[in-house]
Amino acid sequence: QVLLVESGGGLVQAGGSLRLSCAASLRTFSSYAMAWFRQAPGKEREFVAYISGSGGTTQYGGSVKGRFTISRDNAKNTVYLQMNTLKQEDTAKYYCAAGATVTMYRYGYDYWGQGTQVTVSS
Repeated sequence: QVLLVESGGGLVQAGGSLRLSCAASLRTFSSYAMAWFRQAPGKEREFVAYISGSGGTTQYGGSVKGRFTISRDNAKNTVYLQMNTLKQEDTAKYYCAAGATVTMYRYGYDYWGQGTQVTVSS
């Protein structure tokens, strides 16, 4: 059974930073593209960032580009999302996802975590 477990969410003031982690129980983790999405109440799930299996390719959603950084450690089966200069509009539940290839589309990912809440206060 594939399991993705996110951690690192919490409450932070605007301008602050958080680092999210996602530990994956995937036997061949390095062959999977990994991504982060987020969903705020009443809104669609939004693409945040993806990273290829090797880590050589990354892409970011327009609203987070320049502030967030996705990375992975294949030896630890873990993907990270470093979030800097956080804004109130970054408040959402953040989900980790795994799939065969990188894509910005949520339906391109086969496995999802349960999410971790990030709340940014003013």
